[in-house]
Amino acid sequence: MTLIPFPRLAPAAGLAMLLAGCTSLAPPPATPDPALPAHFDAAPSEPAGPAVGDDWQAFFTDARLQARIRQALAFNRDLRGAMLQVAEARAAYGIRRGEPLPAVGLGAGGMRERVPADLSLTRHTSYGTQYQAGLGIASWELDFWGRMASLEEAALQQYFASVEVRQAATLALIAQVAQTHLLLQELDERLRLARRTVASRAESRRIVARRVEVGAASRLSLTQVDTLLNQAEVLAAQLEQARAQQAHAMRLLTGETEPAASDTPEAPLQLGSAPRAGLPSELLLRRPDLLAAEHRLRAAQAQIGAARAAFFPSISLTALAGTASTDLSRLLGASAGGWAFVPSLTLPLFDGQRRRNNLTLAEARRDEAVAAYEKAVQNAFREVSDALSTRHWLGEQLALARDAVRIQRERTRLSERRLDVGATTSLELLDAQRDLLAAEQQEVQLRRALASSEVALYAALGGGVPRQDTAGPAAPRDSRGE
Repeated sequence: MTLIPFPRLAPAAGLAMLLAGCTSLAPPPATPDPALPAHFDAAPSEPAGPAVGDDWQAFFTDARLQARIRQALAFNRDLRGAMLQVAEARAAYGIRRGEPLPAVGLGAGGMRERVPADLSLTRHTSYGTQYQAGLGIASWELDFWGRMASLEEAALQQYFASVEVRQAATLALIAQVAQTHLLLQELDERLRLARRTVASRAESRRIVARRVEVGAASRLSLTQVDTLLNQAEVLAAQLEQARAQQAHAMRLLTGETEPAASDTPEAPLQLGSAPRAGLPSELLLRRPDLLAAEHRLRAAQAQIGAARAAFFPSISLTALAGTASTDLSRLLGASAGGWAFVPSLTLPLFDGQRRRNNLTLAEARRDEAVAAYEKAVQNAFREVSDALSTRHWLGEQLALARDAVRIQRERTRLSERRLDVGATTSLELLDAQRDLLAAEQQEVQLRRALASSEVALYAALGGGVPRQDTAGPAAPRDSRGE
């Protein structure tokens, strides 16, 4: 196909490109002030550790936990779904980004027709042939009022929001794997204590049963020992069940082919330095859920600009340039060239209040996004405050629990000595051993809960996830440069 020059179209096309996207009716981007308190509600003795960084491996220093987190980041299905949503939002932005550009089409065709005599002016049957080829622009809308630019900005902000949602999903997955890892460690340690107690009470039963046989003890003493042994066995079975469930949960999170067996206990947890809470305003720069809410707010503001632009005239252009001839051999000749330029202007006069209601809808969604952003900020502040207070008071409880274990161990030691010299019965020793087991179990649970509070604080502060590239098609950047 031959393209013919059409110099008269050049000024009009240049003017159209100049006018397209020259203004915007969207409200200026603004983020509401969340009015956060100056400080978190932490205890006065709250330790000041290092600020949360972008490397989760600096906080989770346990090698086995690091391996599990890496495996979860590679194979977790929920995280993969969040990544696919980013790809979806990126493609949607690419579509919007291409809408302001003209759609240029290249076409060629031919036609052979027969006109019967009844319809022919010459009253004779006639035959006609026509060939044509051309390059055309179909209904190119000039974005003079910024409608398509506002829609493009909204799609870009939705893309950035999806990136932050992916970051939030990554952070949540890291914290969930760490919490499950902690529970496995707690259950392993409690199970070891329970098995040790079962073995000790089984030996005590053997001794008491022998004494019953020789008449040195009553049957009541044997039933009391059996009761305590049964309680320890029930506890061990319950811990085995809970341990299996946590192993299955870890398997689902990480995609492990085989869950860790209970006879290969977890190593003691190793966490990095306690994260520093810092100032409440720092949350707005770190937590991905807050950044996602802010991007959604910007997208809602851009939608208002598109709704406002719908009240103004719509200007579109249709252009065609090409050749046409009844003879295929003359299709490339200069005399066969032709062009058409069709500008149009449309302004709806009556639409049943659709444009007015569309603007009201966009403004309502903007207000809803503002409320969602403020709620997200308040929720983040509460999560950090809760994690700080939980960490403080669990530390107090753990200190008391360790004292209780120390006291119960001393009590058990003294009961053993009294039993050796005949100053007491075996029931006193068994009672001391029962209380010692309960104190040891509680101490292990509190140690795990304290470590879990560190993980919760780490997640609440929005740290531990490296900032990934958020560039969309053609590498656009938002105002943060993320």
